[in-house]
Amino acid sequence: MALAKETILLESKSIANLANLLDNSFVEAVKFILSANGRVIVTGIGKSANIATKIVATFNSTGTPAVFMHAGDAIHGDLGNVQENDVVICISKSGNTPEIKVLAPLIKNYKNKIIAITGNPDSFLGKNADFVLNTYVEKEACPNNLAPTTSTTAQLVMGDALAVCLLELKGFTSKDFAKYHPGGALGKRLYLRVSDLIKNNEQPKVIATDKVTKVIIEISEKRLGVTAVVDKDNKIVGIITDGDIRRMLSKTTKIDELTAAEIMSKNPKTIDVDAMAVDALDTLENNSITQILVTNKTKSYVGVVHLHDLIKEGIF
Repeated sequence: MALAKETILLESKSIANLANLLDNSFVEAVKFILSANGRVIVTGIGKSANIATKIVATFNSTGTPAVFMHAGDAIHGDLGNVQENDVVICISKSGNTPEIKVLAPLIKNYKNKIIAITGNPDSFLGKNADFVLNTYVEKEACPNNLAPTTSTTAQLVMGDALAVCLLELKGFTSKDFAKYHPGGALGKRLYLRVSDLIKNNEQPKVIATDKVTKVIIEISEKRLGVTAVVDKDNKIVGIITDGDIRRMLSKTTKIDELTAAEIMSKNPKTIDVDAMAVDALDTLENNSITQILVTNKTKSYVGVVHLHDLIKEGIF
């Protein structure tokens, strides 16, 4: 455990030091990517190549078109990936690996700009790059100071810094994020609406003068544990839950003459059918309830959202 703590502390210290290494070259690199008409090509060799693939994924998911190009493959045919207006980010701790030393001049010959992410600004890559992002680390977390650990973490964080600055300058919003993340719970939190949740649900409802026996049947048949109480214009005047039924039965068994109006709760919580599903979840959680009635723009009753609907969609 001591070694694990030492590793974490060492890497966190190195990451914190990156803030001290930032200079105007970072600013100019961001501005250039922002103004470029092409894509961002991210390349590297070894562990730096693995980091490059993650940076590409982050760029693509935050509105900056990017492509991964392995540095080894690039000098054996894949250099054709680089188009006229593309920007190339080369990642290398030493900046002096054989593949990078071959690749950098070729990229320069094509007149593409190079952004170097390197721990050695005085390296071959650093001297041949148009912009240098310094990711120097004092030592690797590896006890032998050999396995890329701290250095690759620093590269990853620098890539994240680029991506976050770019998305902010582009005005990238949660709606844009949802467009690029339509799958999974994350995407659903950003695009799923109440209307999507209720489309397959029943719409339990009674009127205020209905007998309690009818209320019990409505709640049982619709299987949502609740029924709306509406007026002749389908406007909500109250709500009755299965909990209300249990509480009523604990007080009296003479239910033949009781009406919905006598046991309903007035002014129940409601949500608009076009609201986001996460807003429905917030309302349920903040009010410690498991169902909420849904209305449309005219405030007419249109259905029920149950907590189980949110669980089923993976939002809860």
